[in-house]
Amino acid sequence: MTVEKKQNNEEIKEVDEVSVDESASINDEIASDDLASVSDEAVADKKEKKDTKKTKAKGKSKKKKERKNISIGKAFVQATYNNTIITLADQNGNVLSWASAGVCGFKGAKKATPYAAQVIAKKAVTAAKEHGLKEVSVFVKGVGTGRESAVRALNANGLIITSIKDITPVPHNGCRPKKPRRV
Repeated sequence: MTVEKKQNNEEIKEVDEVSVDESASINDEIASDDLASVSDEAVADKKEKKDTKKTKAKGKSKKKKERKNISIGKAFVQATYNNTIITLADQNGNVLSWASAGVCGFKGAKKATPYAAQVIAKKAVTAAKEHGLKEVSVFVKGVGTGRESAVRALNANGLIITSIKDITPVPHNGCRPKKPRRV
């Protein structure tokens, strides 16, 4: 019985091997016949996918800045002990350009220097001039070392300064002071 089973198993294996070979050749024939039509469809599908990707990428592209032709605006200079920030806006307060010492590449204690304030002012003014800005009224906030040089740099870079106003917040009696130290 065991010998017969082995023979039957071998026959079955041979039959299976033949059927696998035959099925492979049949699949190859079918594939070669349909290959042209399938490949054309696949190429068309890939092109459609690429086209949709391109349109999606175009939709996400950066919005082009429009030139606004604003001649009169406001300049806000915030000069702290650690940094100086200059913001140029139109009369309604809509920002045209801005710059800070950190953006211009200064690090650490150099951000609050007068030289950094000059560089910042130059960068902000060049960006705002693209919108046609010519005259500004300056609002200075803070007690940093760059406050005066920022205002001078705004004037030196071609903006006409109509007024300068200090809007540094001052406490009127403010917070409760610390209790005195007992030594």
